[in-house]
Order: sequence, then structure tokens, then C-alpha cells
Amino acid sequence: MPQNKDIVCIIVDDETIAREVIATHLSKLPNIKIVASCTNAIEAFNVLRNHDVDLVFLDINMPEISGISFAKSINKEVKIIFTTAYRDFAVEGFELQAVDYLLKPISFDRLLKAVNTYFDIHTDIKHTESLGTDSNDFMFVRADRRMIKIDFKSVIYIESYSDYIKIHLSNETIVTRETISAIEAKLPIKKFLRIHRSYIIALKHISSFTNEEITIHNTTLTISRSYKKDVLQVLETYL
Repeated sequence: MPQNKDIVCIIVDDETIAREVIATHLSKLPNIKIVASCTNAIEAFNVLRNHDVDLVFLDINMPEISGISFAKSINKEVKIIFTTAYRDFAVEGFELQAVDYLLKPISFDRLLKAVNTYFDIHTDIKHTESLGTDSNDFMFVRADRRMIKIDFKSVIYIESYSDYIKIHLSNETIVTRETISAIEAKLPIKKFLRIHRSYIIALKHISSFTNEEITIHNTTLTISRSYKKDVLQVLETYL
């Protein structure tokens, strides 16, 4: 298993034993941090509001809000490994681009394979991001059924929602159905900085900053805990 930074996880299942089995398996793996074990989707929503979660081990057949409904409603940057006793949900699970689909009872070997699949995906994304260069001074994004040219110098910051992003420019805002990681991979790495799962900023437009937040064009954005160390190092070097 790759030795990367900790992957922040939550377990969501209405069965106590199922949660305990997954937690026990995960405790044997490096680089995995479980921040919550939830009995239902409502609890999980509350955790996602307060933590930058990377990966959710999610039961499908739960009361009130099913795992499928929960997965459809959260930020697509959060990856899902479905856990269930029923094979019937497999197709719908993979249509949601789940990392994997585990059938109960879940063995350690099978869970390990699913976690390694996540790491493979995560590594591919990071590799793509590392290829960003300053060779171009623009990118194209799809909006309003057209491909629109975006000059990097006009980008102030980029904001992510569940399945689309807003690119805030000096004179307008462009909305496009892309992930923030896909957009980040297109940006010159020396001019832009990811400060939060939901925010990328243009360094040249920073007005002020603290250890907790950055103000850019009269808009104050939070630096998330998982990005803080890297962000502050970049800011110290940049300034």
C-alpha cells in the first residue's frame, strides 16, 4: 500500500457489527484515519460538514435515507466504497462511480483490495495534477454548450459545488460541470493554490491572509485543516 498522507474515512452502516468489522479491518492498514462511525445518513451528513473526508464506506440498505440517495447528494470529490449484503444494487453503485462494491460478510483481503483501488485512483489524480505547467496562459472549459477560453490571468478563485464549479473571473463568473481536481490539473501550479476541498485561489489576487483564512478581492475563504500546512508553506515562499 502506498505511503501517502492519511486518508480520512467514515463508516456509515445501521448495523453495529458491520461497522465494527470494517473498523477492525481498517485498523490494520497504514495511512487510514477513521473520523466517525455513523449509524445513518443524517449522522454522516453532519460529519461531512465538519471534516474533509476522502473516503466513505457506505451501506446501501439503510432506513430513511438509503446509501444510494446519500451518495447522489454529496460532493463528488468524496469517494465511495459501497458495502451491502445485496448483489442487486451493484450496477447502480458503479453508475455512481463508486471505487468498489463490497458484499457482506467482508473479508480483510477483499477490503484491502478496495482500499488499494482507492489509492490507485488517488495517485493517478495527483500525478495528473503534478503535470500542470506554465507553458499555456489559458484553458478551455465547457459552459452554455460552448467551449469557453479562460485566461489564467483573469481567474480570481474557483469554487466547487457538488457536481459543478464556479470560476470567478475579474469581470464575470463561469459555471461548468467539471470537478475541481480536473480544473486544478489544468492550472499552472506556480500561480494557483488549492486551499480547501472546495477552493482554488490565484496567488496574485490575495489581499491578506491568516493561518485560518485568505481574503481575495473582498471575499474571505477558509483554509481547511487538511490543506493548511502546505498552504502556509507556499504562502511563506511566495511572499
